[in-house]
Amino acid sequence: MFYVSKEMEISAAHQLKLSYESKCTQLHGHNWRVRVYCKSEELDENGMVADFTHIKQAIHGYLDHGYLNELLPVNPTAENIARWITGQIPTCYKAEVQETEGNIAVYVDESKTNGREAL
Repeated sequence: MFYVSKEMEISAAHQLKLSYESKCTQLHGHNWRVRVYCKSEELDENGMVADFTHIKQAIHGYLDHGYLNELLPVNPTAENIARWITGQIPTCYKAEVQETEGNIAVYVDESKTNGREAL
C-alpha cells in the first residue's frame, strides 16, 4: 500500500447555519490548515498515488479566498469540509481540517480504508 499526504492553508469565509445562537452564524473567515491523505495499492502510470499539484488544485484552487456557503453543498462546518474533501479526490480516504489553533475536525471514509488506516 502506498500513502501520501498533502498539507495546505486555505483562507475563506463562511457563516454557519445553527439551531442555537452563536457568533459563528455571522459572516467570518479563517485560515484553515488542511491535510489530505490518499492511498493506493498500485501507483498510476506516472508512478504516483495522486499528484500533489492536482490535490492542491482540487481543494485549494476551489476553496481558497472563497465564500464556502456558496461553494459547498453543505453547512460549511469543519467536519463537513473534511467530508467534502474526501469526495473530491478518488484516492483520498481521510482529511483533517484545522479551523483554529486547537480545533481540528477529521473525517475518514471507512469505505476506502478496508479496516486499515495509516499516516
